[in-house]
Amino acid sequence: MGIETSDDAAIYKVTDEIAMIQTVDFFTPIVDDPYMFGQIAAANSLSDVWAMGGEPAVALNIVGFPNCLDPAVLGDILAGGADKVKEAGAVLVGGHSVQDDEPKYGLCVSGFVHPDKIFKNYGARPGDVLILTKQIGSGIINTAVKAQMASEGARRETEVVMASLNKKAKQVVEKYDVSACTDITGFGLLGHCVEMASASEVTFEIRVRDVAYMEDAVACAKMGLVPAGAYKNRGYSIDKVETGGVEEHYLDLLYDPQTSGGLLIAVSPDESAQMMEDFAKAGMDTRVSMIGTVAEKSDKLIRLR
Repeated sequence: MGIETSDDAAIYKVTDEIAMIQTVDFFTPIVDDPYMFGQIAAANSLSDVWAMGGEPAVALNIVGFPNCLDPAVLGDILAGGADKVKEAGAVLVGGHSVQDDEPKYGLCVSGFVHPDKIFKNYGARPGDVLILTKQIGSGIINTAVKAQMASEGARRETEVVMASLNKKAKQVVEKYDVSACTDITGFGLLGHCVEMASASEVTFEIRVRDVAYMEDAVACAKMGLVPAGAYKNRGYSIDKVETGGVEEHYLDLLYDPQTSGGLLIAVSPDESAQMMEDFAKAGMDTRVSMIGTVAEKSDKLIRLR
């Protein structure tokens, strides 16, 4: 499995019982605290393995760091990443660093999955229910934080959501008849919905007000505190979306680029209610929401309601 359907990671079959998942991700700081930055970057890097139905096994650090900064800052970043790798149940086995003008951190992650139990980002069936395992709005809240216009509660919630692993969500999801799965990251919720709907040859019907949003995210979007990436995401796929008169601030939220976002799952309607009950019992650090349904393919890949 490779890049043909914009899936989350590459998968290489080793034996009839074992397939290896390979992924890599890194980025520049999105929060001021170096330890929290390390946690978020690691959680984001690990996420693709769970999005493919596997479990991470081995991780390598990828580091760019300026020689003008205190090495203790790098130590805190690496400590945050190491703690998340340990929480994930994987092993951190070293990595590689280069001198760079701007700090950068992430992981190269290898994981394993049974070849018959892979989650793909295609295969969603008409009638399926769409479930999202994290609230969205991190890009907008982080923009508001930079402008010193976000509440302390919104900032804390966003950091918790971004640093939260998708491990518990995957452990719930794997018990059910999941037809398609992906994680929500830089393309925003709608961008990833477009990818999944296109690859599945169906149309997604999204109930905009059923989506869980972060504290203050709607208010900040109304004020125009929207990152540039949201506008780029919108320009890429808005022609494939029937907006249905949805307000502009909701479009900004739905296209908001997410860092270490949740899993988007298409599941049989007969199992969706029980899955939501299991999420409630799993002790999730995030809010899970039923956001829509899958319909037969129409002239648009997404219809907003």
